[in-house]
Amino acid sequence: CVNLSEWEHGRTLSFFPPDGEFIVLNYRMTGEFKTPFRIFPSIEEVEPNKLEISVHVRAEIPDNHFGANVSIEVPLPQSTTVATCNVVSTPGATGVNAEYVSSEKKLLWTLKKFPGCTEQTMRAKVTLSGPCTSQIRREIGPINMNFEIPMYNVSSLQVRYLRIAENMPGYTPYRWVRYVTQSSSYVCRL
Repeated sequence: CVNLSEWEHGRTLSFFPPDGEFIVLNYRMTGEFKTPFRIFPSIEEVEPNKLEISVHVRAEIPDNHFGANVSIEVPLPQSTTVATCNVVSTPGATGVNAEYVSSEKKLLWTLKKFPGCTEQTMRAKVTLSGPCTSQIRREIGPINMNFEIPMYNVSSLQVRYLRIAENMPGYTPYRWVRYVTQSSSYVCRL
């Protein structure tokens, strides 16, 4: 389906498309790049068996883009008995929800739409069954974040043009390219 023979010398990728929508290229970035979101966590022990956890997230993407289907998970200690969450949301964010999932001992914060150049904060009050020790404190985290950013490309890889070499009778091609940036392992250690 894909012919890579011209890729090394001319950066041309040619292929014979199947019917319908299909993916031409998936890749991973491992070098230096600016992350689309920055996470700023803080943990404060307010009483021997009570913690306040704050997770502040800043969208480092341009304001004409947004994160879609964003989910942020914060694992809590096994000795957690109760946790309550509230969210300080800036305008433009939609589908915002934060909850404590007691069966999995974690905080789950979801946003349907997280606009670029904005900041969102989730605060949680956590009650433990006993005093907070350094061992219990190590059970918090790491924070895991999943997201998609439609029509945004962190790597700056671009499709300069799309040319259809052969016209086939009875086949009407649509020339368009869709970029989607997805997280597969976006983790913030505490």
